[in-house]
Amino acid sequence: MNSTFDRDGEDVLSTVLLVDDDEIFSSTLSRALRRRGYEVTVCNSTEDAKRSVEEDPPDYAVIDLRLPDGSGLCLASAIRERNPDCSFVILTGYGSIASAVEAVKLGAINYLCKPVDADAVVAAFGGSAAPETETPAAPPDQPLTVSRLEWEHINRVLAEHNGNISAAARALNMHRRSLQRKLLKYPVKR
Repeated sequence: MNSTFDRDGEDVLSTVLLVDDDEIFSSTLSRALRRRGYEVTVCNSTEDAKRSVEEDPPDYAVIDLRLPDGSGLCLASAIRERNPDCSFVILTGYGSIASAVEAVKLGAINYLCKPVDADAVVAAFGGSAAPETETPAAPPDQPLTVSRLEWEHINRVLAEHNGNISAAARALNMHRRSLQRKLLKYPVKR
């Protein structure tokens, strides 16, 4: 049971704010976290999450990096302003070194690549990372290629523009749809 004590010494469940636009994933993860003793609030957008944080700041937050109405990193900053003691984990299907560094600068206790399970999230809350969730890197016998470097550069520019695809596309001097297609691809290993 993951709990804390209130002012009167009552046992209270630790609260988790789960923010992800994938409703099936968030439903599955929230059930698994509840079975592990957490009280979970699920939000599918940054606006819903901000309202939830205003009403009841969580102990922990699990935030998707890319949300339909904004960046998970901007949301993390807003949550930290409201509750500086909130520990948060960033989830992403598009792992990059640039976004991982930005997340850590904002105070993330971990950065996990999807797919992720509740055990990895709980381990992240404890401060230990599961080795299989690290940002993908080129194998040691394969050097970084131009495609890999381009992919890293694109993700760095995207992080600098707070996840705004249109602004990043302008900065990269490419069409927005071309950028979206490149972001859907994993980095080339060879």
